[in-house]
Amino acid sequence: MNLWVPIVVLGAIAAAFAVFSIIAGTLAGPKRYNRAKLDAYECGIEPTPQPVGGGRFPVKYYLTAMLFIVFDVEIVFLYPWAVAFDSFAGFFALIEMVLFILTVFVAYVYVWRRGGLEWD
Repeated sequence: MNLWVPIVVLGAIAAAFAVFSIIAGTLAGPKRYNRAKLDAYECGIEPTPQPVGGGRFPVKYYLTAMLFIVFDVEIVFLYPWAVAFDSFAGFFALIEMVLFILTVFVAYVYVWRRGGLEWD
């Protein structure tokens, strides 16, 4: 149980600081609200009315997000392999990673040829 005491104390200090910050902000902050402060701020541009349901995002946005996730997952798998390369059993680990990178490279070439990386 003694091992958990520092963790519990740190959690209590963090929670107390969060509560104190919120209370201090509401007590010390300005309370002069007007129409301009309550409006949505869009980088100085007048906000455009949004349709009910939030409007549509282009499919290109989702494709780009999915491509980012796919290639980010590649790095998540590649980094631990590179760190622990010395402890692996020789040639098998190298062949395994070459096949993994080759598979991801084939996916990259497919996306490139289909035009998934072009911004129109």
